[in-house]
Amino acid sequence: MDIRNHQENSLEQSLRLAADEPAHRPEFFRILLNSPVYVLGSTDAEDGAADLEAGSKVSIAHWEKPDGTSVIPFFSSLQTLQKSIDSEESYLELPARSLFEMTQGTHLFLNPKSPYGKEFFPEEVRNLLSDQVGQKATVRTVEKETKVLLGQPAQYPSKMVQSLTQLLASHRNVKRAFLALMHDTSVDEKPHLIIGIEADGDIELVLREAGNVAGDTAPDGEPVDLYRVSESESGLSDYFLKQTTPFYERKQSSKWRSIFGFGKG
Repeated sequence: MDIRNHQENSLEQSLRLAADEPAHRPEFFRILLNSPVYVLGSTDAEDGAADLEAGSKVSIAHWEKPDGTSVIPFFSSLQTLQKSIDSEESYLELPARSLFEMTQGTHLFLNPKSPYGKEFFPEEVRNLLSDQVGQKATVRTVEKETKVLLGQPAQYPSKMVQSLTQLLASHRNVKRAFLALMHDTSVDEKPHLIIGIEADGDIELVLREAGNVAGDTAPDGEPVDLYRVSESESGLSDYFLKQTTPFYERKQSSKWRSIFGFGKG
């Protein structure tokens, strides 16, 4: 049965978009942490539908996957929960963040019997609770004395670039983004991809989200480094700015203003 047979809430919509396009996954994680979810279980306060109260003793149901692994199922809406069970069961509504905090170290599964679902492993949950969405970005710093070989990949990572372009377009402070193949002979046995991002102000969030998307879309799961590009620096920044063409460039609204005569006295 298609989950879209009932009216999607914002969490279900973001889950569907994230399943089809990695660029939407950081937004999905943000929405999830700020959404109520539903679990099968009960408290010592009452049976049936129950809300958590401070000091309540909570019993949460576990399901077993085909491989025997135990997981806690949780659901994006009451309708989705009802479609996933065969008999009447009690349930709890609670914030997703609270569920993650009280079940740390346990595998969880969002909407396990629906067309769009997501399994959460303990390390991933810890990263979410510490605001490090998914995989942590590797930020590269290169010493001047290091011998670094730079070039362009023979096999262009089109999917990764497409997803990163969608993500970066949602961050207004990002000016440009570049791609290169780098071989730091003092550290790495073989070359790997590096993404250069030029942005205004603090780009910590951009780097985290870009690292997550790159990790999900890199060819053959290869590592990808991230580097902040600055016109005031030499080295890698100089290579990106002078010898490559950006795969992403922020659109300038000033051109449109001049076309339509805005801002003229």
